Amino acid sequence: MAVLKRSVLTINSGSSSIKASLFSAEGVRRNFRYEQVHDQREAFDQLLHDLAGEVPELVGHRFVHGGDMTDLARRVDATERSRLEHLIHLAPLHLPGNLLGLDLCRQRFSVPQIACFDTAFHSTLPELAKRLPIPNEFGIRRFGFHGLNYAYIAGMLAGILGDVAYKKVVIAHLGSGASLCLLENLKSVDTTMSYTPAGGIPMGTRSGDLDPGIMLELAKRFSPEALSDMVFHNMGLLALSAGESSEMDKLLASDSDNAKFAVDYFCRQVRAAIGGFAAKAGGIDALVFTGGIGEHSAEVREKICAPLAFLGFALDRTANHSGANDIGLTDYKPVLIVPADEEVMIRTLCLSAYL
Repeated sequence: MAVLKRSVLTINSGSSSIKASLFSAEGVRRNFRYEQVHDQREAFDQLLHDLAGEVPELVGHRFVHGGDMTDLARRVDATERSRLEHLIHLAPLHLPGNLLGLDLCRQRFSVPQIACFDTAFHSTLPELAKRLPIPNEFGIRRFGFHGLNYAYIAGMLAGILGDVAYKKVVIAHLGSGASLCLLENLKSVDTTMSYTPAGGIPMGTRSGDLDPGIMLELAKRFSPEALSDMVFHNMGLLALSAGESSEMDKLLASDSDNAKFAVDYFCRQVRAAIGGFAAKAGGIDALVFTGGIGEHSAEVREKICAPLAFLGFALDRTANHSGANDIGLTDYKPVLIVPADEEVMIRTLCLSAYL
């Protein structure tokens, strides 16, 4: 079968940043990054200027939440746009920016717009991982997130690990948003995030999992709007460091006790998640770090892995600090760094969806 060749613009628009990549029909790539965005319309105007008149044949958008959608990607028409609008309550920190990016591109480019869903990769979760211990009639279950990057890494693993890739592999996607995923046969079988991107391990401004009684207590003290703002913007590393910072690089550079505590807490919870997956799966065969923190912080990787020799993981200190792709000690199980690349996955899905 002939390979479809189309130029693709990928868009990853969030609440305060926009990442875009333009892939030519031959796959030549140009990246565009707009950080600390306060007006997405201005940022898209700047993107149009930076594109210098180039018009893509397809535009692909990362959507953090796709609801019950099992398709990794779907062309957006009026019906699909309406469906996505009704999902905002599931990811209020991300979906408004995703939708605005979609709408602005529809205004500027008369080409197919394709939504690519972070949640769809986790449609393979078994019932034991998907169900939550609440009445099933509520329709609330584990969705899981960061699926576009997990799908990208899953597609890379066989070429890196060979047959080991098809065994039990844990991917730690660590950034301002963070989660872990357990793969078996390159499929998602468990993940730390749950119904929304607020669950799982602690993140920059999100707490991760909490005792439900804590939320009931906070609901007595704050309005729903104030509590929602707190859940998504004022917890996690920011709270653990007593307000010093939500950014791992700043915490690592700080000499304060609060910063050190926040870092140690984060690493301890990541280790706990890895150990939990090992217990569920009966062992782990490989560990992969990805995401901004996972890729760039040797100290965090070291703190996470130091107690994991009992699971068969140990870091080569020199390789870890050099940022090599293979950072595990010889005679131990593989530990890898695989840079995140959601844009490549979005391009691939767009071309597939357009066939």
